[in-house]
Amino acid sequence: MTAHALQINPSILTADFGNLAQAIEAAQAGGADAIHLDVMDGQFVPNLSFGPGVVAAVKRATHLALDVHLMVQEPDHLLPAFAEAGANLITVHAEACRHLHRTVQRINELGCRVGVALNPATPLEAVREIAPFLDLLLIMSVNPGFGGQPFIQTSTHKLRRARQLIEDVNPLCDLQVDGGIDAGNIADVVRSGANVIVAGSAIYNDRAGVDENIRTLRQAAGNAQWRMV
Repeated sequence: MTAHALQINPSILTADFGNLAQAIEAAQAGGADAIHLDVMDGQFVPNLSFGPGVVAAVKRATHLALDVHLMVQEPDHLLPAFAEAGANLITVHAEACRHLHRTVQRINELGCRVGVALNPATPLEAVREIAPFLDLLLIMSVNPGFGGQPFIQTSTHKLRRARQLIEDVNPLCDLQVDGGIDAGNIADVVRSGANVIVAGSAIYNDRAGVDENIRTLRQAAGNAQWRMV
């Protein structure tokens, strides 16, 4: 088994966009590992968010890596713009790409790390052939498009199977989980194999400061780690 350090990537989707720079600075000061940016096109998902201009603005506001998640139908034509804007990692959805291997190759050619995401109802088998070429596999634990949704409980089973696939074909690949993660379930998802945690409303909320919320997530994760079963 390859050991992967726990990473917490705050999603700015639930941050205050009127004070976005301050929200990013707070995440950086609070010990975030990267900034997660959810890009939505109103087609692949029913919501709209932002484009390369916001990614470039975030790049100017932080030294953290930018984890750009494209919830976009047929994203190939947008890849150069997001790479130029400063994305360090670009994740596309298996369901949104007509020729997924070609899309993965293009992201690599642009100098970015590459991830592929799966929606909750998409079988893990959909990424078996592409998994050896990935830096990150993202398992969605909510339906993409909106923040604040509850965690889909069966996602832990999918994470376990995803981690086993990674261990079999690409042990250096990170396993990311996105959707409904909070202090109550972070240990379970880490034990299920995830090492990169995306959290939005658990970090950006009015219950506590960003730094305290990140610290709470790390403490709740504790010493949890995946074990082959």
